[in-house]
Amino acid sequence: MSTQVIEKAQEMSHPNTATGRGSTLTGLGKLTGSEFRLLLRDPGMIFVAFVPILLVMIFGLLPSTSSPSEDFGGGRFIDFYLPPIVTMVIGMMALNALTSVLATYRERGILRRLAVTPVRPVSLLLAQGIVNLASLTTITAGVLALAGLAFDVPFPRQFFGFVVAFLLCVTAMFAVGLLISALAPTGKAANGIGTMAFFPLAFLAGVWTPGPLMPDVVRTISDFSPLGAGSQAMLRAWEGSFPEPLHLVVLLAYTIGLGFLSSRLFRWE
Repeated sequence: MSTQVIEKAQEMSHPNTATGRGSTLTGLGKLTGSEFRLLLRDPGMIFVAFVPILLVMIFGLLPSTSSPSEDFGGGRFIDFYLPPIVTMVIGMMALNALTSVLATYRERGILRRLAVTPVRPVSLLLAQGIVNLASLTTITAGVLALAGLAFDVPFPRQFFGFVVAFLLCVTAMFAVGLLISALAPTGKAANGIGTMAFFPLAFLAGVWTPGPLMPDVVRTISDFSPLGAGSQAMLRAWEGSFPEPLHLVVLLAYTIGLGFLSSRLFRWE
């Protein structure tokens, strides 16, 4: 997985490589392209992309989840389940893909090699952020299109609010992933920690029990978790209202707080 990135690091550290802002931007572009190709070759991405599509198909075809229910105020289960599906994908990308890649790169010395090139290791973080955000946006768009076209699930009525909630949830979870990458000694350890963190966070996001069906105590706790706050914010936008300030503040706090902590603890080698 790391061969292309090592080659890029060696290429950019060649004495004939141009320096300056143009070189840095070119290096970032090459790194982003390499990371994107590596991501497409990762078998785990098939799972990340396939699971949300499978869930939409299952809940869209089952009569019990695709028919109006009093539990959802006359709505359908699937209409309320898309926000948890979206947050689940965000969680998988941030807690498994991002964490294991960065920790593995540090373990194999790739970040140390980049430190002597004009691009610098921080460019790899930017490349990872760009690639993962693009992947998340593509998968989310596919899920929304499938649910809308195949099962008549409405698109978010407050679309701007949905985009704000989505982006803040992504940045909050990326901050969580960076913190795990900073603390984990190896790629395998990062993947294990990320997996253990995923399940309780996914539960609070409503993956197993959607927000409207959660007990009040669990829903209150969910409001202060990154995936829970993201799921509730997106659900509110789906229903036509701008996300509640509480959820946006929680997501922003995770982004800033854990992002700052990660920057202090992150080791390049």
